[in-house]
Amino acid sequence: MKLIEQALEIFAADNAGAIDASTETEVERTRDPRHGHYASNIAMRLAKPLGQPPRQVAESIIERLPESELVESIEIAGPGFINFHLSSQAFHRELGGIIDRGSHYGSSSHGAGHKVLLEYVSANPTGPLHVGHGRHAAYGDSVARILKATGFEVLTEYYVNDAGRQMDILTLSVWLRMLEGAGADIPFPSGAYRGQYVRELASDATESLDPSSTAIPDELFHDLPSDDTDSDAHLDQLIERARACLGETAFLAILDTALQSILADIREDLAEFGVCPDEWFSERSLDDRQSIHKALKLLKKGGMTYERDGAVWFRATNFGDEKDRVVVRENGRTTYFASDIAYHLHKRERGFETLIDVLGADHHGYVARVRAGLEAMGEPRESLEVQLVQFVVLYRGGRKVQMSTRSGDFVTLRQLRDEVGNDAARLFFVLRSNEQHLDFDLDLAKARSNENPVYYIQYAHARVCSVLRELEVRGYTWDSGVAQDSLDRLTEDQERTLMQQLTRFPETLDAASRQRAPQHVAHYLREVAQNFHMYYNAHRFIVEDGDLRNARVMLALATRQVLRNGLSLLGVDAPESM
Repeated sequence: MKLIEQALEIFAADNAGAIDASTETEVERTRDPRHGHYASNIAMRLAKPLGQPPRQVAESIIERLPESELVESIEIAGPGFINFHLSSQAFHRELGGIIDRGSHYGSSSHGAGHKVLLEYVSANPTGPLHVGHGRHAAYGDSVARILKATGFEVLTEYYVNDAGRQMDILTLSVWLRMLEGAGADIPFPSGAYRGQYVRELASDATESLDPSSTAIPDELFHDLPSDDTDSDAHLDQLIERARACLGETAFLAILDTALQSILADIREDLAEFGVCPDEWFSERSLDDRQSIHKALKLLKKGGMTYERDGAVWFRATNFGDEKDRVVVRENGRTTYFASDIAYHLHKRERGFETLIDVLGADHHGYVARVRAGLEAMGEPRESLEVQLVQFVVLYRGGRKVQMSTRSGDFVTLRQLRDEVGNDAARLFFVLRSNEQHLDFDLDLAKARSNENPVYYIQYAHARVCSVLRELEVRGYTWDSGVAQDSLDRLTEDQERTLMQQLTRFPETLDAASRQRAPQHVAHYLREVAQNFHMYYNAHRFIVEDGDLRNARVMLALATRQVLRNGLSLLGVDAPESM
């Protein structure tokens, strides 16, 4: 790219006023190595302003390209592509760069000076994390690592939904189990939380709270809407009766006991998974900070709210949303949406240019409404970027594993990790684009075979380590100077292929960063592993010829470094033996 930019400066000077020397230069890898290693379409982009055929422009640019030992040959292809065939020296130099830069190889300053707030998981603290949350965690954490590696200043955050209806339902669920534990025979609502963990929470709450909390009030279930035909109304009235019976202090005490227990479990579960958000932001704190009041005041000041049927509405349709949104209900309580836009305004006020939300696929309608809120409050709508994560389906023995969160019949993230291990879970979660459904084969994730991608990649890393152990056992040491001077001895097809593959890591990482796509790294690592296994099976590394031995060990070391760097970005270990 630098060679083209230098040639373009000369070309622009020779054609004063016709083109701009600062025209963006695009250089991409060719799909077929027979057409060179890299290609540029710059000639076709300049053909129109110059009024010349693209191939003629390409010839003029090539004439002005500086000499470089890194370029073996240049050719014009098709309508005007400039194709570059790199010399062996170019790959040898990059191989040395891999060794020299070590754990920093592949990183860049692409995002330098750009502040990103990445919010992910943010599961309601109403129960243990399930496998779907695990995919969110693996994806979000990998994106954060990749962004940091490409120069962005990233803060990761878990938004704790510790207010609102779901927490009220959890509190009701725990209280009803407390009543059952005290001997009451009650009809447990179909819409309440039913998992075994709720019984455990009830047991803990019973030990720590006032005994009167377990006294069943008279007519608690009398004259309620039918649970079969209107379960939401049934639940809501039960919640109001629970508040009235317990009093707000006791109700909140049960809520907080359950919240702290579940939140502690979520923190521990994520930490064991290698996911540690920088901040845990409480939804309740928005009230403490007067953030919701501030957001609503901004909307009102801008004429973006109106009253109807006793509620306050936001004119979301003015900003591209499909309908206006309620921000204050008839009873005076603010809505989830009001909290959401206040929270995102607070993110912007903390100085973050880009707000990345990792959300479930069922939140697709969320994007337009929150962007509308931000724009109405004077913030750029494009500052919000939402990455939707599709659902996970588990398979065992070729059969789908059934899951239902509310009923409590689901596979937790902890259970998945116990069964297949952290490494398999993390890699499998990011093998496919977050926008695609994921079929997770539990049997494959546990298999010690080449069909298991995590095993295949880790085994390549372990094989390099075995080469180094053999080097030591044979009484040899690796000499980096001799190796660098002997890289021209690497003439086998597998060696050339592997060298070229390793040099693609920086651009793979850059693409993964720009597209928020950790699957690019996962697929790349599998290709590197495949090329290394083929090389390992075809040739010996510890040979008598010292120059060749040192060169091959250097290639193996570079492979290990790239595998280690890539696995680290995905939160996966790089074992030295398997």
